[in-house]
Amino acid sequence: MARVLILCSSTDGQTRKICERLRGALQQSGHDVSLAMIDDAQAFAPDDFALVVIGARIRYGKTDRRVIDYANRPGDALNAMPSAYFSVNIVARKPGKDSPATNPYVRKFLRSVIWRPRLVDVFAGKLDYPRYGVCDRLIIRFIMLLTGGPTAPDTVVEFTDWQRVDGFGAALNRDIEPAL
Repeated sequence: MARVLILCSSTDGQTRKICERLRGALQQSGHDVSLAMIDDAQAFAPDDFALVVIGARIRYGKTDRRVIDYANRPGDALNAMPSAYFSVNIVARKPGKDSPATNPYVRKFLRSVIWRPRLVDVFAGKLDYPRYGVCDRLIIRFIMLLTGGPTAPDTVVEFTDWQRVDGFGAALNRDIEPAL
């Protein structure tokens, strides 16, 4: 059994849902998993864990600044251990933008931090217009109009590929095995 830390940056809950799914996969393998929001990240030292996973949402084209700060602050510690990063964004719904090598937000994040996670992935998020406030709904609809996505104000679409998330969970379990 290993201690695992999953840090989550989520605005509308989809990244949190993915983090919870990954926590379940790791717990099923017998690992002790702490799931915390990025706001509480400073309470956790990477050295106290055998694996650190960070899941980050994208909002209006930007990774949460707190994720970037965390990845740069203990970056050397993170680089010296098994670690993983995933991004959740609506752009990943599109073929050609759905891999770490082709997703602009993953590429930009990795250029902005010293951390080099061993595992990296990207998952499409969820579009839920009825849940958004008026301002967010207008901005996101405009972005969807520009990118060829759904714009009807009653649209709710979960783009997340849960089989892919499960595959990432399996990869996390495999990555932690040598550390035990």
